[in-house]
Amino acid sequence: MSYKVTIVDEKFQPDYAQEEKVLADLDAEVVQITGFDKDEIIKECKDADGIIVNLAGMSSDIIDQLQKCRVISRYGVGVDSVDVEAATKKKIWVANVPDYCDEDVSDQAMALLVGCVRNVALRDKQVRGGTWDIKSAPPQRRIKGKTVVLFGYGNIAKTMHRKISGFLPGRVLVCDPYVDEKTIAEAGAEKVDFDTAVSEGDLFSLHMPLNEETRGYFNSGVFEKMKPTAIIVNTSRGPIIDENDLYKALSEGTIQSAGLDVFTNEPVEKDNPLLTLDNITVSGHTGFYTEESQVELKRKAALNVLDTLSDGKPTHPVNQI
Repeated sequence: MSYKVTIVDEKFQPDYAQEEKVLADLDAEVVQITGFDKDEIIKECKDADGIIVNLAGMSSDIIDQLQKCRVISRYGVGVDSVDVEAATKKKIWVANVPDYCDEDVSDQAMALLVGCVRNVALRDKQVRGGTWDIKSAPPQRRIKGKTVVLFGYGNIAKTMHRKISGFLPGRVLVCDPYVDEKTIAEAGAEKVDFDTAVSEGDLFSLHMPLNEETRGYFNSGVFEKMKPTAIIVNTSRGPIIDENDLYKALSEGTIQSAGLDVFTNEPVEKDNPLLTLDNITVSGHTGFYTEESQVELKRKAALNVLDTLSDGKPTHPVNQI
């Protein structure tokens, strides 16, 4: 039996050798389209048996027109660009790749966190501009003995926990209602509620999914409960933080600094006021990226399709049908 698999992607073209190698076992016709044009997506996906998608939205009006599709596999961890409810109603599996970049994103979170702790980006800017003054940046404090808070305790956060433990923090607090206290305690951390985490933490790293519950979760009300020396790092999804409130908190000294790999709108606008601040370190949603992670991502995204079409279920489903 021959299958059609459509890859909707704007990042990896023209190299789909990893995907094609995996899907060769299906004798699948692999069709590649680029970009976000809804009409083209519908045209090439409506008769596909499987879809691999990057950042293009798979909305309900697209999913409703899929005639044969059995699986939508997302390049990456988050599936907020896919209408999972609509897919479930049509008995279409939605799958992701939750474990391809644990090391890479946690490396990025560590880099941003240490960069903020040590004022690396600001010091670099100052030295290049001729300033050689230890008092020209906010006070620097060691990580040892501080309270680290992990919001979310999935694979990336657990990897982050392993790495930051080497800096000998005084406490590691975990705020995740979906992970039980015993599991967290056995890992050497403390399960706490949100208010305790916010008020007692020194260094915060966000590893939460984006959904209606978490959108804008970190706002002025939260920042005002934090210590003025607090540092917050986000390598998960931009809209989890209210950027207007973060700008206010950083500019008024409510918290000390922030490290952001992600923004509400991406690419981030040049006139985003956060970019005018010296007490913020940024990167362009690159936490997931290493050469090694990309090979793993592409292969595993295709494996979700292979497993669904050959065995009936993807390797990493995010819904139940």
